[in-house]
Amino acid sequence: MPANAAQSAARTRVEGAPSAAPGSQTLARGLSALQAIADAPGGLTVQQVADHLGAHRTIAYRLLATLSQFRYVAKGEDGRYRPAAALAVLGSSFDNNVRQLAIPTLRTLADELGTTVSLLVAEGDQQVAIAVIVPSQVYYQLSFHEGSRHPLDRGAAGVALLASMPPRPGERDLVRQTREQGWVITHGEIEPNTYGLAVPVRRRPPSPPTCINLISHREDVVLGGKDAVVRAARELSAILH
Repeated sequence: MPANAAQSAARTRVEGAPSAAPGSQTLARGLSALQAIADAPGGLTVQQVADHLGAHRTIAYRLLATLSQFRYVAKGEDGRYRPAAALAVLGSSFDNNVRQLAIPTLRTLADELGTTVSLLVAEGDQQVAIAVIVPSQVYYQLSFHEGSRHPLDRGAAGVALLASMPPRPGERDLVRQTREQGWVITHGEIEPNTYGLAVPVRRRPPSPPTCINLISHREDVVLGGKDAVVRAARELSAILH
């Protein structure tokens, strides 16, 4: 990734980050630096991390030294910092390693249908993508970043996640319908002219509400893929039960 592009992407991400509470600036900066490095395929230099944080290079260096000490990042021969092994261990602890358990099913589904599929969970009033799989043999495809967040009241995935929860006062008719039929299709609720298909993945509490989501510009792909996504959701339900 070119330096300017990395800096621009980093600035975009930090603008969307929650503001730190008083007294937690160092921790917030360290976590923000770690997220920026995890999101940069080519790694980031000390200066790029400093630009991302809006802080002096010395502060960025100290944060990176601490993250390196705990093996969350590692400095390469090119001077760039990249994710290290401890970050993988930390990530695998999320929800009993649900992402890694789901990837084989999601990969098979994405390649079978030739479109992007993802696994999302509910977190507070938001939906969060914890796995995004793009088909292997397709050159152009809609996609988005793992870790992407949207309000729960938008899109097929949000509806499917709400349908996995107990009924709420004033909920959309579409949520009630999804709870009954086990799947939902929406159009243009998150991205214009984009179709979404989502199917809840049944899990035992206290596991968070979970769903498989498929996105495409083509309605025929979404309609034709419904049965396959329903089967994949059932498979995952058995794996994650």
